[in-house]
Amino acid sequence: MPQAVERADGGWAWVVLLATVVAQGLTLGFPVCVGIFFTDLQHEFQASNSETSWFPSILTAMLHAGGPLCSILVGRIGCRATVMLGGVLASLGMVAGSFCRTLSQLYIAAGFISGLGLCFSFQSTIIMLSFYFVRRRALANALASVGVSLGITLWPLLARYLLEHLGWRGTFFIFGGVFLHCCVCGAILRPVSTGAAAETRERPPPPSKTPRRSCLAAFGRALQRHLGFDILWHNAAYRVFTAGVVWMILGFPLPHVFLVPYAMRHGVDEHRAALLISIIGFSNIFLRPMTGLLAGRKDLAGHRMYLFSLAVLLNGLTNLVCAASADFRVLVGYCLVYSVSMSGIGALLFQVLMDVVSVDQFSRALGLCTILESISILISPPLAGLLLDITNNNFSYVFCMSSFFLISAGLFMGGSFYALQKKEKQGGQAEAEAATSEAAPEQALTAEGPGSEKRPCPEVMYVTSV
Repeated sequence: MPQAVERADGGWAWVVLLATVVAQGLTLGFPVCVGIFFTDLQHEFQASNSETSWFPSILTAMLHAGGPLCSILVGRIGCRATVMLGGVLASLGMVAGSFCRTLSQLYIAAGFISGLGLCFSFQSTIIMLSFYFVRRRALANALASVGVSLGITLWPLLARYLLEHLGWRGTFFIFGGVFLHCCVCGAILRPVSTGAAAETRERPPPPSKTPRRSCLAAFGRALQRHLGFDILWHNAAYRVFTAGVVWMILGFPLPHVFLVPYAMRHGVDEHRAALLISIIGFSNIFLRPMTGLLAGRKDLAGHRMYLFSLAVLLNGLTNLVCAASADFRVLVGYCLVYSVSMSGIGALLFQVLMDVVSVDQFSRALGLCTILESISILISPPLAGLLLDITNNNFSYVFCMSSFFLISAGLFMGGSFYALQKKEKQGGQAEAEAATSEAAPEQALTAEGPGSEKRPCPEVMYVTSV
């Protein structure tokens, strides 16, 4: 029976948008609530802060590092099947995690397997959304980002309620059933007619007499196809962006993991501590779409990189306020200001990347950037946990550490982008002066008289990615 084919910008596109909102809430919103289980997991396994911190770091790292593998699966089996596979993996990982007896088993089950499944479901829905929306793509992406905010709002409340009644094992088991809803979201993603010719698959190369070299060459071609190492080598702006983001990520996820334990250690009630994460998510419901639409304006194209650097700088300065006081009212104000900077980072991150690389290079540039981000995400929470162990659970040092990475990353990117832009402007002026000086003798030769033969000037076409 042939599959139904939908058209882009049609009525079914809004159903796909709703499925994307739900999928983003289930996937990207979930890692934020893991900090609620931090104390219970630490007591259950009699582990240190550093050892317990490996669980959220592995989960979040796989959510980013699985991007290239997700792209390969989308090309092989399609977005619909990849989303449903991700839902099954995320569910199996959480159910298996509820039966784990050691932290290493939890790392593999609820960390590695669930994180990879969340990555498949999240990225595949975003890819399909770009096929369904062409004319209203900026609006669709802004509305889809509401799902992340809804997830950040609802996951902590659900986790806190289930933790009180079922414990962390029962909560993980229920979460396994919740992640099966990603399969429902995937079933909604009908194939879409893009109006372009379908991509033809390359024929397999003939068998080589040296299979080892053939495998290495195929692996090298796959890396080159999905990861933009050549872009990193030739594009200075992309190097600045990648280095700044990787350095920023060393401090950015720490408040999500340690805010709830920090508040509880200073006498804040468990319910109110979990409410802090929900305040961040609820604020982002309104802030993230607004900043997404604002970031998509063409008149801000030349200033987006500076706005992104400013958002990173503001995020780091905000964490210093949180480190100074653990009063609940101060923490609520911190969450509100933190939401503004967080929404700015989330809305501008991909926009700035689109500005520094061309359209045909974006996929490979994003793949390499997410791989490098995952390394920072993997080591950041355990590094902060080690700092807690050394300082006898003084959480203020963790927020100061987060501020250091964010503030230095914001200053580095802002200053480097300004230097590159100034250098590019000076180079453009030098080229214009050289072109003017070269054109002067040619004009003198063409003005010799009617007897002189004029040669037509070749037409030059500039291809730009706007």
